[in-house]
Amino acid sequence: MKVFRSPQNPLILPDEIKPSREDFEVHYTMNCGVTEFEGDVLLLLRVAETPINRNPNIVMAPYFSEATGKVEVKTFDAHDPTIDFSDPRVIEPADKRDRILTTISHLRVARSKDGINFVVEETPAMYPANKYEEFGIEDPRITLIDGVYYINYSCCASVGVTTCLATTTDFKNFERKGVIFTPDNKDVAIFPEKRNGKYLALCRPASAEYKKREIWISESSNLVEWGNHKQLVSVNETDWDNGRIGCSAVPFLTEKGWVEIYHAADANDRYCLGALLLDKDDPTKVIGKSFKPVMEPLASYEKWGFYGPVIFLCGCLVEGDTVKLYYGAADTSVCYAEVSLEEIYSELTYY
Repeated sequence: MKVFRSPQNPLILPDEIKPSREDFEVHYTMNCGVTEFEGDVLLLLRVAETPINRNPNIVMAPYFSEATGKVEVKTFDAHDPTIDFSDPRVIEPADKRDRILTTISHLRVARSKDGINFVVEETPAMYPANKYEEFGIEDPRITLIDGVYYINYSCCASVGVTTCLATTTDFKNFERKGVIFTPDNKDVAIFPEKRNGKYLALCRPASAEYKKREIWISESSNLVEWGNHKQLVSVNETDWDNGRIGCSAVPFLTEKGWVEIYHAADANDRYCLGALLLDKDDPTKVIGKSFKPVMEPLASYEKWGFYGPVIFLCGCLVEGDTVKLYYGAADTSVCYAEVSLEEIYSELTYY
């Protein structure tokens, strides 16, 4: 598939972002929600930080403490044989009871007049603030409904991975609505329009028993309480999306139906993007699916970084026939690409 990558990629790098506190450093920034606001392209970035550590004999991990009401730091012996440090994203003791992330994420606003050159705000827009956000808040999606921006985001904590909801009208003040999907359910995207009198959302529950991670669809009367859950798309065990799948961008409506750009990882954790076409009137019906990636990690900044090869999307903009993708590359930076809507249509297999 023909994809145009901006020659200015990566657009936003970790060293361009001011840490939230003096004893922290920004480790990576990625996976941004996107919308248009007051004439700007607005990104809500996931910014991940770590405590500054110059001692090779220890590993430090930040977390939000309900007891103190602030972010604290735990320290681990880097040579402890009972702890698995092999995955740079997690610290995993042998009993797995005190598993903790090596970074803590918050959400930060960035604005651009041209969609390429962004100014990142110096302070967090949303910061971990409760036990569900213990290890950070991640991967926001932004849905505009009746003048209100609904932001759903993943929350990582020792109680599990939940999805929470917040609202804003100005991207300065955010009202938390609490947990809307219980553990372990993430990769949620809320449709911008009702169907049959109900709000709809795509989600990705994880089955502990059968190890399935697939796309489901749920409905709600108030955007907070969700039910009538249905499996929408399963893993294709013989193709590029044979590991796990989840929704990426907020679905957008076209003359052919709802287009959903989704992500998938294969058995080797290589993350690519695919596309679904859902029925215009009944989005619980899949009418088309790409059986080749819409976009795959090919550029060096997509293949190598904090964790690669990865292309991960949380938001896009649509202008005429152009789908504008703001994506996380190698779990490190924010990048930009464009793909034609007609190109996406041409790669779909219709049911």
